[in-house]
Amino acid sequence: MAEDARFADADPRPLAIRAEDETDLGIMSSFVQDAVLIGTDISHDTRARRLALLVNRFRWEDVDAARSEGRDFERVRSVLVINDVLRVLSDGVARDEGSVLELLAIRWQPGEDGTGKLTLDFAGDGTIMAEVECINLDLRDVTRPHKAVSGKVPHHPE
Repeated sequence: MAEDARFADADPRPLAIRAEDETDLGIMSSFVQDAVLIGTDISHDTRARRLALLVNRFRWEDVDAARSEGRDFERVRSVLVINDVLRVLSDGVARDEGSVLELLAIRWQPGEDGTGKLTLDFAGDGTIMAEVECINLDLRDVTRPHKAVSGKVPHHPE
């Protein structure tokens, strides 16, 4: 049986990044592109003003190394946390256990005085929109990387 990938096989540490402006958000969006999750892995805590998603993230940062070393592409479980959430709306995003969702991008629409709307775009035209006081997101890997089940790099025909 083939052994799963380990942190030691790639980067020395799990990914842990924060987005506090539009530039940061663009970088974070690229890290979560093609992340998959099930509907029950979305949690909105109104008291804490937090929206959290437990995702199975494709390790885009490791693609070149995996290719050059002839090893498997990897995914890793990560937590994406959106802080300072005022309101959450969703459209076309089923929140049940049987729903598999694929996160494609996070977009920002600025409002007044630093407020705005973060939109999480999912395959199949589903969206989650979070009205926020400001851009304040965290992304942190929480498990060891593992072999991507498909064995392929996600691809989006144009």
